[in-house]
Amino acid sequence: MQDMTVFGYTISAWIVMPVFFFVWVTALLFVKGIVFRFLKRLTQKTTTEIDDIFIEALDFPLMLLVLASGAAIVEQMTPFITNEELTHYFLISFKAVTVIAIILFADKFLNGLIHLYSDKIDILKSSSSIVRGVVRLIVISLGLLILLDSFGISITPLIASLGIGSLAVALALRPTLENFFSGMQLVIDRPIKIGHFVKLESGEEGYVHKIGWRSTWVRLLANNIVVIPNSSLVNSKIVNYYYPQREMSILVQVGVHYGSDLEKVERVTIEVGREIQKHLEGAVSDFEPFIRYHTFDSSSINFSVILRVKEFVDGYLLKHEFIKKLHKRYKDEGITIPYPIRAINYDQEKAREPLK
Repeated sequence: MQDMTVFGYTISAWIVMPVFFFVWVTALLFVKGIVFRFLKRLTQKTTTEIDDIFIEALDFPLMLLVLASGAAIVEQMTPFITNEELTHYFLISFKAVTVIAIILFADKFLNGLIHLYSDKIDILKSSSSIVRGVVRLIVISLGLLILLDSFGISITPLIASLGIGSLAVALALRPTLENFFSGMQLVIDRPIKIGHFVKLESGEEGYVHKIGWRSTWVRLLANNIVVIPNSSLVNSKIVNYYYPQREMSILVQVGVHYGSDLEKVERVTIEVGREIQKHLEGAVSDFEPFIRYHTFDSSSINFSVILRVKEFVDGYLLKHEFIKKLHKRYKDEGITIPYPIRAINYDQEKAREPLK
């Protein structure tokens, strides 16, 4: 390392190096600031948001490259560096910073794209966190392998070692990996999505709140959360009330006295159902209700009233209002809803008593 002479003055190389580095970096950062302000104004005029994400993701990695280029220029252009070992380290450091900058750019850009389309693509809407994590893992893993290769480290033995090590890790983390891959299966197969109303095999009913790496969260109507491991969810039976569509039929079970006029019962019941369908919020207004008799029971003739609602939770209010109005209308029309009756045959019971 040698000193420099400027206008007859001898300046130490330890002073020249940082000054040259500072001037170079400051000039490039100034140019970068001007170019980025222009590009941001330009991207604000476009309809797509991809260019905004690209500029935002490029900001910090580009600053790293500017700093690395300053060190590289100082190492290459100043005549006072003669240490070959130091030159070698400068070159390796520049490569490392470049690879890190590319990793950071790819990670931020891809995550920005996932966030942008998470409300537009079903697979991202249901589990954007899983997709984001997988993408980040792939980007960082590839980046580390490239970084090691740039240092002159052979990655072939490393990949072979990772294959053996991953087997041991897979055995140790079997439950976690089962839940992870089950979560991936839920994302790909899409039996449920965030916002769907489902009934679990254990009996709980609620809205799918989140599909995560390890578990799926279901928010019950009481506003509590049930957390189910993804592996258990994949292997269980689920009723999805939003497939194939949200509209669904509601069956209300009714029974009338054996002496009732069944034609009149049908007419009155359909009139009440039609009124409910047209005026109740949550009911399908243009649906024509109907009934089906199905059972001669012990004290009544039973039938099902078929109504229709826009989604599952609307059925609670519809049943509530329908039963109230039907009970009042039956009372006005003289239609009897019988109480369950049990008769005791005293003669038969007396005959079973032992003779004295």
